[in-house]
Amino acid sequence: MRTISDYYRIKDISRLYGIGPDSLRYYEEIGILTPRRGDNGYRLYGMGDIYKLNVIKDLRQLGFSMSRIKGYLDNKRLDNTLALLREEESIISAEMMGLAARERSIRARVSELASYEAADTRAVRVVECPERPCVRMEADCVRDEEIDLAMTRLHRRFDYKVYSMSGCTIGASQRVSDVRGGIRGLFRSVFFIVGTGEIEPDFSIPGGSYLSLHYRGGYGQSPAMIDELLSYADSKGRCTRGDILELYKIDIHETNDADEFLTELQVMVGPPPHERRRRGR
Repeated sequence: MRTISDYYRIKDISRLYGIGPDSLRYYEEIGILTPRRGDNGYRLYGMGDIYKLNVIKDLRQLGFSMSRIKGYLDNKRLDNTLALLREEESIISAEMMGLAARERSIRARVSELASYEAADTRAVRVVECPERPCVRMEADCVRDEEIDLAMTRLHRRFDYKVYSMSGCTIGASQRVSDVRGGIRGLFRSVFFIVGTGEIEPDFSIPGGSYLSLHYRGGYGQSPAMIDELLSYADSKGRCTRGDILELYKIDIHETNDADEFLTELQVMVGPPPHERRRRGR
């Protein structure tokens, strides 16, 4: 025969399981828990209630609803237990796959950030880039705050799924014609370069040859760096095409120290003059 020491009061259960008294009363209200009452009116929970709380805790962590849990506890048979265990196994397997994918993504981001430490800054290079799928928002922005607001709106459009610590490259674009025409610092769009996944791209940056220039520090340097990039293109007789892309490789997402920011400027270019002559023949 059980004694009073075989039972736990509501404050003891609450402390052991990290469950508030209101939740315990709710479980009693819907018929999952059936505590007895002591002589002083306190609820007393026995081993049967303890077992059910273990089940509730495990299944709630896996996302099972209270109605689903109650249905199982009300009709606990071997076949139902086997079905529930198989369902748990499926959920855990999916979570493990998701964690493995997340781990791969984080490792790639760590490797990427580490490679930026040795980035050659202030040197213009020609790089070959594949076609890059993006999501973007057309928005005329001048100040940093306006760019940030446009990016926030683009994040919101995709339920904030397009960027994380291991996420995609973000950037903004200016028209070459604006810069050459004397319109400085006017960004026409913001974009996120996305890989294959749940986000459907709505635009692609064309693949081809790009002039690339990296610089460290605040964005106030951007106009001078763009002039340097376009001057290089002119000096080499390379025709510029499309927009000037400003890609934020290290920004406020990784550091609050503006001196650690790393930005890459890119502009698409045509073939050098000697190749154009050869093709003309």
